[in-house]
Amino acid sequence: MKLRTATLGCKVNQYETEFVREGLLGIGYQDAVDDEAAELCIVNTCTVTNEGDAKSRQTIRRMARRNPGAKIVVMGCYATRAPEEVAALPGVSQVVTDKRELPDLLGRFGVTDIPTGISGFGRRHRAYVKVQDGCLLRCSFCIIPHVRPNLASRPVEHILDEVRRLVDRGYREVVLTGIHLGHYGVDWNRNAPKEKWVRLSHLVRQIAELPGDFRVRLSSIEATEVTRELIQVMAEHGDKVAPHLHISMQSGSDGVLRRMRRRWGARRFVDRCELLKKALDRPAITTDIIVGFPGETDAEFRETEIVSRAVGFSKIHIFPFSPRRGTPAATMANQVSKQVQQERCRELGRVEAELRDEYYRSLLGMKLRALVETEDSGFGGWTGTSCRYATVQFRASGHDEGRFVDVVAKEVCGDRIIGE
Repeated sequence: MKLRTATLGCKVNQYETEFVREGLLGIGYQDAVDDEAAELCIVNTCTVTNEGDAKSRQTIRRMARRNPGAKIVVMGCYATRAPEEVAALPGVSQVVTDKRELPDLLGRFGVTDIPTGISGFGRRHRAYVKVQDGCLLRCSFCIIPHVRPNLASRPVEHILDEVRRLVDRGYREVVLTGIHLGHYGVDWNRNAPKEKWVRLSHLVRQIAELPGDFRVRLSSIEATEVTRELIQVMAEHGDKVAPHLHISMQSGSDGVLRRMRRRWGARRFVDRCELLKKALDRPAITTDIIVGFPGETDAEFRETEIVSRAVGFSKIHIFPFSPRRGTPAATMANQVSKQVQQERCRELGRVEAELRDEYYRSLLGMKLRALVETEDSGFGGWTGTSCRYATVQFRASGHDEGRFVDVVAKEVCGDRIIGE
């Protein structure tokens, strides 16, 4: 039986697709290659934006056209939000509305030994490790808490076993991910005495103490969860924990943050970033920013630029606001025009380029630990991801692919560092 998978959206979705794929390969399914038709297709959907819904539908229809007669199983956040809509699409045989059903899904296909995690991540050199699911927040622009509301942290031993397997199979970087990563352990802590609480910092420490030549990186986290304990673990295990955090800001304006129903103001965000920079040597801080949120004035947008410069982000993921049906922000007054959004995106993009260049130049002369990932024929060398999340180009031999090399940063060239 031939199997084909498609994933839209976040790192958690990519992990969950791999979990299902491995379970099916274990009972004899084989990946369909090139134009080979598959008998079973798995589509993992996204609903974070209206565009995510549209791309999910397009992917399902394409699967049905290219794999005539195949059973198409659809899971993911769009399937949870609109199961009837998904079930009506061509070729769809099953709709999984809750990711907690994945073991049951595998069981229905004949998997008797349900895995507790994954052991590979395709041909990548970095593997995502899902440690947590669910979000309790109610940010006014986000639909995800409505489709993934139940907090569920994975057992520490399952995660440690998974990391060991991945490292043994040659993965040199594991990226911890979750729907709300910083809430790891919160579901266990509700009825426990405070001295027995489990936090993300405890998990990171235990992973960092595992033997092997690998590093761990954290995916997106909220500013309030950049705790002194987490920073201390990062500082004490600098050889294992990447000096990089992606701290989601969304806006630098207190007025906009209130309308977004975020849990902190701009000053507190900057303070947490300063705490990180005092404890670590030139850490990379990346972020997400929504531009053109309802009611955002020119002055509020300028506040975002000012805070971005105060933090010194090394990368900003810039998103024009997209009204998501079913969220409070979609019906707020004073929606910002697409033209203004585009102008502000371009302006913030220029700020981001300046900040990235400034941060990269601060690394010149520094030794960066880089994972050798892609051969670059145009450059005549290799491209890799450094510990500080900067893309680095350098000379290396073919047998270094998938390994760590120490690269001295020599020159900044656009969005990457040239090293040797």
